[in-house]
Amino acid sequence: MTDLVDLFPGYAAEWINTKAGRIFARVGGKGPPLLLLHGFPETHVMWHAIAPLLADRFTLIIPDLPGYGWSDMPESDPDHTPYTKRAMASVMVEVMEQLGHVHFALAGHDRGGRVAYRLALDHPGRLSRLAVLDILPTYEAWTRIDRLAALRIYNWTFMAQPAPLPETVIAAHPDLFLPKAAWMDARALAHYRAGLSDPSRVHAMCEDYRAGAFADFEIDKADLDAGHKITIPLLALWGANGVAGAAASPIETWNKWATQVSGAPIASGHFLPEENPSDTAKALLAFFTEAPSSR
Repeated sequence: MTDLVDLFPGYAAEWINTKAGRIFARVGGKGPPLLLLHGFPETHVMWHAIAPLLADRFTLIIPDLPGYGWSDMPESDPDHTPYTKRAMASVMVEVMEQLGHVHFALAGHDRGGRVAYRLALDHPGRLSRLAVLDILPTYEAWTRIDRLAALRIYNWTFMAQPAPLPETVIAAHPDLFLPKAAWMDARALAHYRAGLSDPSRVHAMCEDYRAGAFADFEIDKADLDAGHKITIPLLALWGANGVAGAAASPIETWNKWATQVSGAPIASGHFLPEENPSDTAKALLAFFTEAPSSR
């Protein structure tokens, strides 16, 4: 994939050794550390339009999650353990520690948002603030899937099917699975399609979704049943025409999982950072630079 366009000129390219193998990350900017986690079917590249709008205020750490982009693909097991959001969150803590950051802010979109809130629950002392983009917690999403929701987020049920059914279909038709949208940068699309054209990487992505349907669901349920909540400030952003807002009130839902929730819709679909980077960055800047609460 060396012929793919570099969308982060001037940023360092870091390779960090972790228990999940080597994790690739872009690092740039100045100021306190802000970790940005991507969703499916993207890579770290999805933040390319937002990074210039944040880099004057934050040191940005923008990795590929395990199994995605240029990061290694850990060998899975029958329980899909390396692809649980708990395991991925632990790997992100390793990444940040090795880059010299033990306390940081975090924003995650889609699958990265699931890793992000799991990190907040499992490693509460690590984060100052958390932003989640166009998601509801995994437990909430699965328990609310009805006929229309299943059609809207069909990849949840399709990609969680046993191997090799989804892998075979996706790898055979990556362009059909990820068509070019009007808002999508063709250079970024090339990065995403490169991953979807690699059978091993497609398998890793499917393991992510299988973990979501089983282990992630149960891990979330255990926290909900025990009354565990995220206690740092949490910002929920969602696309006005996205996934999270179509299912339920995101603020009302996140109030069940966190004690300091704020949020708002962004004029976009599901892919906020690429469809409307200006408004998304503006909301993130306002949240991450807000003075600490006195409570």
